[in-house]
Amino acid sequence: MARFSLLDLAPICEGSDAGQAFRNSCDLAQHAEGWGYGRFWLAEHHNLPGIGSAATSVLIAYVAGATNTIRVGAGGIMLPNHSPLMVAEQFGTLESLFPGRIDLALGRAPGSDPATVRALRRYVESADSFPQEVIELLSYFESPTPNQRVCAIPGAGMRVPVYLLGSSTFSATLAAELGLPFAFASHFAPDYLQLALEIYRQKFKPSARLQKPYVMAGAGIYAADSDTEARRIFSSAQLQTLSLIRDRPGKLPPPTDDIEKMLSPDERIIIQHRTRYAVVGSPTSVQRRLKEIFAETAADEIILTAQIFDHAARLHSFELAARILKKM
Repeated sequence: MARFSLLDLAPICEGSDAGQAFRNSCDLAQHAEGWGYGRFWLAEHHNLPGIGSAATSVLIAYVAGATNTIRVGAGGIMLPNHSPLMVAEQFGTLESLFPGRIDLALGRAPGSDPATVRALRRYVESADSFPQEVIELLSYFESPTPNQRVCAIPGAGMRVPVYLLGSSTFSATLAAELGLPFAFASHFAPDYLQLALEIYRQKFKPSARLQKPYVMAGAGIYAADSDTEARRIFSSAQLQTLSLIRDRPGKLPPPTDDIEKMLSPDERIIIQHRTRYAVVGSPTSVQRRLKEIFAETAADEIILTAQIFDHAARLHSFELAARILKKM
C-alpha cells in the first residue's frame, strides 16, 4: 500500500471565518485518521485572507488534541520567521503533550511578502542563514551536553522528527547533507521536482536520524464522483491562484462553471503550470494520475492537499483518494 498523508491550510471560505475554518480542519483530521492517512500537516502562511494556519503550532495542538493516532505536524514552519530555540520549545511542548505523534517540517521561504516579514520582526535575508539555523534547531532536540548554557525546555532529548521542505534544489542538497527526509512542494511549484529529487538521492548521507533517502511529493487532490464535478470543485483553487497572480488575495471563493471565461491566455498558462500536480477527476481518473505521479517521482510517500470550498466535498475528495491509495 502506498503511504499517504494530508496537508491542510485551514482554508477560510468566502462568507465564513477562521473559527469555522479551524473546526473544518479538525473534522477533516478526525476523518483522515479513520481513512488511513498517516499524517495531518498544517502550513505556516501569513497575511493571506484565505489561509488560517498562521499560528501553526497552536493549530497543531488543537488538531492533535482531537485525534488519537494520526501524526500531526507542521508542513511546515518557515524557519526564517522564528528563532530556532523557540521552535524547539514549541515542538518540544507539543511532543510532551502528544508523545510520538508530532512532526516538524521546515521551510526556507518566509511564507509571506517582504512587508509581512518586516512585521514579523525578521528580515528577508534571514533565509541566508537557513542551514545554520536548521543545525542549531536540531541540536536543541539532542540530549544536553555538560555545561550547555542554552537548552530547549521542553525539547532537549526528544528527537522530534524533522523534515526539510523545498521547491528548488537548495533544500534538497541540505536535506541530503544533513541526512533528513525531504518533502518537495510539487503541488504548487513543480519546476525543479525531478532535479531536486535526483540531487537529494545522489548526495544523501546517512545520519543518526535517517539511514536512507526518504521522499515525500506534494499533490493537489480534487476527486469527485465524476470528472465534471471534480473540475467544478477544483475551480475554487484556480480562482484563489488567480487572485494571487493579480495581487488581490482573498478568501477561498465558491466554485464556478465558467472558469475558462475568467482567465486571460497568459493566466491560463500560469495556472495550468502551477497546478501540474493537481489530481482532478473521477476515481478512475484519479487512480491513473496518482499512479503516474508515483512512477515519475518514486516517492516514498505522497502528501495531498486541497482548497475546496464546500466542506462536504473536501471530505469526499480525501476519502476517495484514500480508498484508491489503499489499493496501490
